[in-house]
Amino acid sequence: MNQDYIKPDNWSIIEEGFDLERVKSSESLFSIGNGAMGQRANFEEFYSGNTFQGSYIAGIYYPDKTKVGWWKNGYPEYFAKVLNAPVWIGILIEINGETLDIAACKLTNFRRELNMKEGWYNRSFSATLNKGIEIDVNVRRFLSLDLDELGVIKYEITPKNNDATIVFKPYLDAGVHNEDANWEEKFWEPLETQHKNNEAFVVARTFKTHFEVATYMHNSIFINNENQNAEPTFVDTTSDKVVFTYEQLVSKGQNVAFQKLGGYTVSMNHAAAELIPAAQKVIQQGLALGYDTLLQNQIDAWAKIWEMSDITIDGDVKAQQGIRFNIFQLNQTYLGKDSRLNIGPKGFTGEKYGGSTYWDTEAYCIPFYMATKDQQVARNLLAYRYNQLDKAIENAEKLGFKNGAALYPMVTMNGEECHNEWEITFEEIHRNGAIAFAVFNYYRFTGDYSYIPEKGLEVLIGIARFWHQRATFSTYRNQYVILGVTGPNEYENNVNNNFYTNYIAKWCIDYTIEQIEKVKQEYASDFVRIMSKVKLEPTEILHWKKVADHMYFPYSEEHDVYLQQDGFLDKELVKVHDLDKSQRPINQKWSWDRILRSPYIKQADTLQGFYFFEDHFTREQLEKHFDFYEPFTVHESSLSPCVHSIQAANLGRMEQAYTFYLRTSRLDLDDYNKEVEEGLHITSMAGTWMSIVEGFGGMRVKNDTLHFEPRIPKDWNGYSFKINFRNQILKVAVHQNETNFTLEGETAISVFVNGKEVLVEPNSLVTV
Repeated sequence: MNQDYIKPDNWSIIEEGFDLERVKSSESLFSIGNGAMGQRANFEEFYSGNTFQGSYIAGIYYPDKTKVGWWKNGYPEYFAKVLNAPVWIGILIEINGETLDIAACKLTNFRRELNMKEGWYNRSFSATLNKGIEIDVNVRRFLSLDLDELGVIKYEITPKNNDATIVFKPYLDAGVHNEDANWEEKFWEPLETQHKNNEAFVVARTFKTHFEVATYMHNSIFINNENQNAEPTFVDTTSDKVVFTYEQLVSKGQNVAFQKLGGYTVSMNHAAAELIPAAQKVIQQGLALGYDTLLQNQIDAWAKIWEMSDITIDGDVKAQQGIRFNIFQLNQTYLGKDSRLNIGPKGFTGEKYGGSTYWDTEAYCIPFYMATKDQQVARNLLAYRYNQLDKAIENAEKLGFKNGAALYPMVTMNGEECHNEWEITFEEIHRNGAIAFAVFNYYRFTGDYSYIPEKGLEVLIGIARFWHQRATFSTYRNQYVILGVTGPNEYENNVNNNFYTNYIAKWCIDYTIEQIEKVKQEYASDFVRIMSKVKLEPTEILHWKKVADHMYFPYSEEHDVYLQQDGFLDKELVKVHDLDKSQRPINQKWSWDRILRSPYIKQADTLQGFYFFEDHFTREQLEKHFDFYEPFTVHESSLSPCVHSIQAANLGRMEQAYTFYLRTSRLDLDDYNKEVEEGLHITSMAGTWMSIVEGFGGMRVKNDTLHFEPRIPKDWNGYSFKINFRNQILKVAVHQNETNFTLEGETAISVFVNGKEVLVEPNSLVTV
């Protein structure tokens, strides 16, 4: 049974009632972020129960020494950790001399709300402390989108049955640690503390990477909305911590509000000597605006995001809540402002996977950002990989590749490979293909070819060189093979001729050759510059072409399907529905050896190729492969349900498509994989968006034109989404019996609906 405590709501994530056992899950689900920093929903006050403390800053990491039993040549020296950042949210509270700890007092009316429409997190409860004082508490927290170095907390307490002496002890603490540290090392070195009046600063530096961060706070106290102009009565400092003490007598029924501004200024954006002055400037900006204006600006900023990215669903509250939760978390994680940043699988909600960049960005996230933002956001994600091309070449050189062959890392923060599992690091090389596919996908959707001659072609050439060198000519088959790989299905390691890997390798080479010729014909000066830089000769291209034209793909005549890898049919082919439910999830119940020998598929593998290259295969081929592979798929990767939902919809199997959609959209809300306390699955959330737009909406780009094959689950009254296609915004509203199109733009566009061309004029409604 999956968890089921989140209340259905169109715009909010709501928890009612306090349960010690679900605190860490809720810390993940109620996380907040603004693209520059983020936090798990930890309590501000002291909490004696089980918790996973987590605050994170975009781009700040530490190279934690890889922990392995023995060393192998070429093995990554470190695993990049997204660091648990110094704490700024903390506010210890004493009431009549007793510490407020909700794990140790009588609690009623506990409620959390993450308001996705307006971008804030609220927590409220009533408590009776051991000495008998009764209080009502309401806490609101948000991270400003406009001032992305600023966070805001308003912590309100109302004594109900007596006057109370309330002591607030706000603090900053750089003495933090990571849950996933390999060697229990400390990652932060304290440098300096400062405080004056109601402001405090702790400056700390990461070991090894030497990022410097100023963590800051400013505190104010209001009683019944009147500023008390309070000053701290005591200040306690250590090398890495500052604690202020404020004491306030509050009458029965009075509301005391402790307002705390805090956050980070970082050396990625400021000179190290200017970190504290920069923080002081942010504080002054926050104070000048005031709490109410800061909150209204937050609401307005989120309204602007939702205006473009919202998906509405009429008639299914859980489905509506799920898609908005996914869209909300994607926007909290990455807003496209900084090309140095990328989208970690856990975003700002946890530490698993190192929080670094995976192939998820290119395969799943770029379509979402292309369609819901300005195209520059997606271009920044492509530029991120171009800027790390030299490192990708170094990664390949460490493994014996040469001549500018590029192997992009499975996991990275700065372009270096930093993943610590051999079978993934060296064998899951299909990630190279996703990066090339993103270049193709960007041009297909935006029509902006300029990226390829400016930057993209160099990336494509490096990747093509890798595939050429990684393939081996088999005299037995008289074809080229790719040996010793792990495909997208990580439940098979060190296999030969993974279909998806071989197919995308061939495609990468063919596509690169096409782009070389196009740039040669149409961008002559760029062509000369690039060829001079990469030293590419026509004879080398001929060698590539030979590999692509003679690539081997394993195939079963008996089943009339491409095989996931050479040995797939050697397995005991027991389907998932015949597997005892007590054995699920297998990644938590079985040994790794047993998993590797099983036929079970973690996520779309062969079907990932059918998703990327849909036009290369007939619908009948898709159906045959879907029917063969899906019954063996356990969907224990967050990236799995979305691809299967899209393909089930494409096959007209709407009940199955809807089931997969619910799983992908509510993967974390309902904790399907029983691991949400470790953090959310951010990158797969983009796949949820694709499940509706590409799955139910059937959106494709063919020959520079949008095509739709709209479908709708039987219990929905309708759904709608917007697409920013080549700087014009098209709204699509699908109902049971019709589809409506409206265009926000200046030039009419043609779209195809179920194969029929339809002209959509600006600011007019077209019904099909």
